[in-house]
Amino acid sequence: MSIGDPARIPVIIGGGQINDRAASGAEGMDSLELMIAASRAAGSDAGAGILEKTDWLGVVNQISFPALTGALVSGICDALSIAPAFARETPSPTGDSPILLINEAANAIGKGEAKAALITGAEALRTAGKRKAEAAAAAAQSGEARRKGPYPPRTPPTPEPRHLYGLMTPTDVYPLFENAARAAWGQSLENAQAESGEIWAHMSEVAAQNPAAWIRQSKSAEGIAKPSADNRPIAFPYTKFQVANAAVNQGAAIIVTSLAVAQEAGVPDAHLVFVGKGAAAHEAEDPLNRPDYAASASMIVSLQKALELNDLQISDIDHLELYSCFPVVPKLARRVLGIPASTQMTVFGGLTFGGGPIGNYMTHAAASMVEALRRGGTNGFLFANGGYATHNHSIVLTKTPQPEGTFPHNFDYQSEADAMRGETPAMQLEHSGPANLETYTVLFDRTGKPKQGVVIARVNDTARTIAAVPAEAADTIARLLSGQNDLIGAHGTVDRQDGRNVWRFD
Repeated sequence: MSIGDPARIPVIIGGGQINDRAASGAEGMDSLELMIAASRAAGSDAGAGILEKTDWLGVVNQISFPALTGALVSGICDALSIAPAFARETPSPTGDSPILLINEAANAIGKGEAKAALITGAEALRTAGKRKAEAAAAAAQSGEARRKGPYPPRTPPTPEPRHLYGLMTPTDVYPLFENAARAAWGQSLENAQAESGEIWAHMSEVAAQNPAAWIRQSKSAEGIAKPSADNRPIAFPYTKFQVANAAVNQGAAIIVTSLAVAQEAGVPDAHLVFVGKGAAAHEAEDPLNRPDYAASASMIVSLQKALELNDLQISDIDHLELYSCFPVVPKLARRVLGIPASTQMTVFGGLTFGGGPIGNYMTHAAASMVEALRRGGTNGFLFANGGYATHNHSIVLTKTPQPEGTFPHNFDYQSEADAMRGETPAMQLEHSGPANLETYTVLFDRTGKPKQGVVIARVNDTARTIAAVPAEAADTIARLLSGQNDLIGAHGTVDRQDGRNVWRFD
């Protein structure tokens, strides 16, 4: 096999990860400072002089400090004294952003348009929260009017119909997929939670051994799945230890260069990790606008195509990272790949224990994958998911030199996903009358008490609706929380009350 021109072969030669655990907001790093620190760490890992050669810069956007958005590229370039010919921030910090940037950087190198690419991102929600609290406390002590903090507030989301029913964040929405999938797979609630607990327990074990992880403490499967005093219910059936932990200060960076640059710099062969081909596809941006809440055509295409493009079987993969914002994502992915729940599905530690820095998790995963491949094994597989199970992007990293002509390549497989996807039922936002429950969740407050239930129900073969279950409807809430298998498909009635649809079982 000929690898061709080494100036057109992309390799990862550096990775850096930063955790900032400052005691106060004033001492804590912001997102930009974390990116700069992580980039310098990646530069040190790559070797002296490599970072200064950066001619391609990709930055995963952040939400912690809104004033920094739009200024990240210039801030990084100024701090590192680099002047890349190409540089961009991603429009938003979705979970697939780092893998997208790796693919784009590899293509740029394959075209001969870049020699050394820096990819970085970070979130500092912990620092932002502490600074806001400290500013409020100082204002209260001085008798001033309470301030919102030293930085402009985040722009509130554009109102969407689902917000009327409490579905504001991914934490509220993903349980709809979980409960639908559990029913589709014929699992009892006990069995489904046991599967989630098993996967998450294995992830916690990796995090416990990874210096770059945020929570370095292994948890039992039962302790993860079962509500307790320190593991409160969040949104049925998920507990605190089953959801992404965004309250972190974490930054990561990787450096992708041409093989020629790496060889000229004297990077040892054992230090090189080659970039393989990737595959991306997406669902509709509206998380309720899906033909099936228990499957994702774009996920299937992304996972299967990435293996196919690299002429690999899942049995050829030595190290695996399946995105883990919520259990349903790796549970869906493992079924596509045909692997058991006992498989180790992370090299970083997962978004609960490794840390969930919004859109930048997979930069940490990529850096950890490089470390894992340097220690042993041949092939690593990275699967990223962004939005509301919306954006799917997979890629292979490998110790095997890639053949001539591998890059540039087209990683967009949207047409294949669209061809696979079924028709999506229309959402009837106002409905009165009979319906059959399709999926559901119950949202909890911080004390562990139900705030309300949310039901998605089929009106007929071509339409569905959304409805609330008030906390006062205790019997209906209790039935939803029972998780009984007969809930999916159960008959009910939707009534219009105070401008909302309200669900009751018949």
